[in-house]
Amino acid sequence: MAYIALYRKFRPSTFDEVKGQDAVVTTLRNQLRTGRIGHAYCFNGTRGTGKTSVAKILAKAINCENPVDGNPCNECAMCKSINDGSSMNVVELDAASNNGVANIREIVDEVRYYPTEGKYKVYIIDEVHMLSTGAFNALLKTLEEPPSYVVFILATTEVHAIPITILSRCQRYDFKRIRVETITDRLLELCDREEIATEEKAMRYVARLADGSMRDALSLLERCVSYYAGEELTYDRILEVLGTVDVETFALALRYIHDGKIPKIIRLLDEMTVAGRELPRFIVDLTWYLRNLLLAQSGEDLSEALEMSGEQMKLLAHEAKVYAPEELMRYISVLCELTNRLRHESQKRVLIEMTVVRLCRPQVDIDNEAVLDRIRRLENELAVLRKTGISAPAAEPEEEEAPKEKLKIALPEDILDVVKNWPTLCNMAPQPARLAMKVCTPSLSRSGNLLLVFTTSTDFNLINSMNHIEQVEKTIEKVIHHKVTVEVEQLKEGEDPGKYVDLSDAIAGRLGDVEVEII
Repeated sequence: MAYIALYRKFRPSTFDEVKGQDAVVTTLRNQLRTGRIGHAYCFNGTRGTGKTSVAKILAKAINCENPVDGNPCNECAMCKSINDGSSMNVVELDAASNNGVANIREIVDEVRYYPTEGKYKVYIIDEVHMLSTGAFNALLKTLEEPPSYVVFILATTEVHAIPITILSRCQRYDFKRIRVETITDRLLELCDREEIATEEKAMRYVARLADGSMRDALSLLERCVSYYAGEELTYDRILEVLGTVDVETFALALRYIHDGKIPKIIRLLDEMTVAGRELPRFIVDLTWYLRNLLLAQSGEDLSEALEMSGEQMKLLAHEAKVYAPEELMRYISVLCELTNRLRHESQKRVLIEMTVVRLCRPQVDIDNEAVLDRIRRLENELAVLRKTGISAPAAEPEEEEAPKEKLKIALPEDILDVVKNWPTLCNMAPQPARLAMKVCTPSLSRSGNLLLVFTTSTDFNLINSMNHIEQVEKTIEKVIHHKVTVEVEQLKEGEDPGKYVDLSDAIAGRLGDVEVEII
């Protein structure tokens, strides 16, 4: 027997098997019990929420010879013919590829004839919003006054695209996104039936990734089962198979936004696009990561709610110390607004990049949260000035800047090797030191050693411990086969980061005013 995909194999065959649509199912079953069957229904909802499945169950139930409490029996001749697609009384039309006037006129001509078997002729029109204007007009009169033995079921993901004249003649049912808990329970149930060993945490992650779609969840599960055939599906294995962006990437992106490093965050988005990642999905997951940071700041053990591996929990706890809660809430607010706009935006990448720039530069944003963020930063800078006894400088007339001469730096060859291999060195370090190295600025100290400049005290204190500095030096020696001394400094609040030359950018030629000389 040919293999059947999981989402087809476990498609609901009765109302009892439909998950997450209790309001819709209860209403339809009550109509079947009382015999108050409508002549036209409109099922609206996102993909994979059960619209077509419920439509087929309804078609069976109203034609079933032995219905049981509003459910089709799936044993009579009518139920079996509808299940195997041989029934002449149930017609499915895909409006995405059959959207012309001629296709609808065929239906209009057919409805004049009584059903050859059973009680009702049922027409299920999927993606009905794709019909042309002429096709909608051809359907309108028949939909308004159909024969008593005809039922229309219109399914759509974009109900706003259907003419109001059509909608007003239908009973409308909105299918909700299925809750993560409901999808998780269903996945665990099916894994048990298929004898697939798995973890509840892993299935919960698949459910969240499905974004309310049971069909997407089953498709994702099938990918994982195919990769790890016969093996247990653990949380870490699920992450590996689905190719999701890991927590470290979210942490790195958020650091770039926090530090206002626009070129680096844009470069990161470009790398993900090249790697085949969906940027809208990245924004959704980044918002979820911000939520996790807020929860981690509570200081309580929330490992179950955060759904993360042990290494990721360590990184999250470290990163939670870097940000103020108000700052995280502003980021979440802006990204949630962005997610809503992306649904109807054709230039998604442009909108995402503009929003990222807006987050990097609160000074160009005019909403209340951005203004509060700017005030908070100014207060921090003012506090530093007071501690040092320096008053704010009086405004002076602007002078024309003299043309800058190229800054020449003499770079030892072993430091050059370090900078060229910097991404490799960062990836070899353990977490959370790995992320701290990725967001620091590799520079040159006055004594000619490798200088790592950090913007936060959290990272500086972490790396400044002798154990981590030793680890960095040993990693460098392992990669370039030379001993290199590492020094660390922290950038003070209000201090110009430009005083430290970023050797990575200088060597790559991204700093046009720096000339590197190898000694």
